Amino acid sequence: MAIRYWLAVASRDHVRTAVDLGVAQVSHGTRPNLERMGDADGLVYYSPKTEYPDGEPLKQFTAIGRIDGAEISQALSLDWRPWRRRVDWDQSAEPAPIRPLLGALEFTRNAPNWGYQLRAGVIELSRHDFEIIRDAMRRPSPDDRRYPEERHWL
Repeated sequence: MAIRYWLAVASRDHVRTAVDLGVAQVSHGTRPNLERMGDADGLVYYSPKTEYPDGEPLKQFTAIGRIDGAEISQALSLDWRPWRRRVDWDQSAEPAPIRPLLGALEFTRNAPNWGYQLRAGVIELSRHDFEIIRDAMRRPSPDDRRYPEERHWL
């Protein structure tokens, strides 16, 4: 089966918990969107806010990784049993704001109301968009650092 790419929406505090647990939980813990995802599919989280429900505006991509296996599991809790999938998160990824990428991403380009589609909680991304986001979230290597022109090494 072909690899697909997904964007899930969650507040940054929920994303941090998911990354710490090595899982993805989408659409408030419902199962259907997780069932659409397959082993090795790419997944990126977009966080409109810092905390749920009343956090500060953030508008950043906050985690990126790959689905790790086909199993969907249900968390054991006394009051709530959300569905989850294991994810191999890129631990070196840095948050990246969406605004500089709006013109380059297919799902936002020429779409003044691009955020409306994110209300579904999960959307499928093109490989193009996933790679642009992944590149934006990569930590620069020491070789990528730029020094002011007036700085000279002897």
